[in-house]
Amino acid sequence: MGRKRVPKNGAEEPELPVKGAPKGPVAGKFQTDTGTAELIPDGDNPHGWLLMLNGVQSSHVDLADPLRLDFEYMRWIMALVQDRWATSEKLRTLSLGGAACSMPRYLVAAYPNSRNVVVEIDGALANYVRDWFDLPRAPLLKIRVGEAREVTESLAEASRELIIRDVFAGSKTPHALTTAEFTEAARKVLIPDGVYVVNCGDAPSLTTARREAATIAAAFEHTVIIADPPMLKGRRSGNIIIAGSDAPLGDGAGLPRTLLGGAMPAHLWDDAKVRQFGRSSVVLRDDL
Repeated sequence: MGRKRVPKNGAEEPELPVKGAPKGPVAGKFQTDTGTAELIPDGDNPHGWLLMLNGVQSSHVDLADPLRLDFEYMRWIMALVQDRWATSEKLRTLSLGGAACSMPRYLVAAYPNSRNVVVEIDGALANYVRDWFDLPRAPLLKIRVGEAREVTESLAEASRELIIRDVFAGSKTPHALTTAEFTEAARKVLIPDGVYVVNCGDAPSLTTARREAATIAAAFEHTVIIADPPMLKGRRSGNIIIAGSDAPLGDGAGLPRTLLGGAMPAHLWDDAKVRQFGRSSVVLRDDL
């Protein structure tokens, strides 16, 4: 796969070169390093494009509005971010899993003083999306081709305010990115009150979400979960957002109100409820 080693001293590598990607979005299927990408025009929005990766919906981009996010789970994550940091702050973010870079693109627009690094394992895909969607350039948005755990473990301690994990191989996040060992590595990269956010995909059994909740709760002093009620009640498959921090998360009235006001209303579970949710589950380990 299109991997690129990152120096162990955490030094930044040159900006990703663009080689052979068509200029501007083009509907069709494209071969990547890890499979097939398909770009589909949004029939309801002349500026919108849906990116499918190996047959699975991955990202949506509105070329005219970087602050428009069509995927609800991305809106929930950005609501959590904006509840924690004012848009004037100098935010340093690490996004694990790039796809179309919808959330990093949003962060550039919402936080003009931010510096955003995206880690994408598929170099061919990264080349395509940078030209398809005219992404902001470094230092605002830098794409680094590499494996997410390897890159995270190479970074300097306390060098990021925010880490977002949104990595999938098919419908599942690779095990190596869910374990206590990796979560601790991510925690070291964060500043003391930084935030680690994961997009957990799960079935109605919620087995994966419970184990991820237990793992993140073991690493951080404060946790929250965000999801819609049918997902939390185990009535369907979908996305659950789990976040950890050593500072309180979502402890005011603003975030719950924002989440309830969305197109797909979501609930915010506080730390006590998250720990109860994951209490009977075994923490994920590299060897388990």
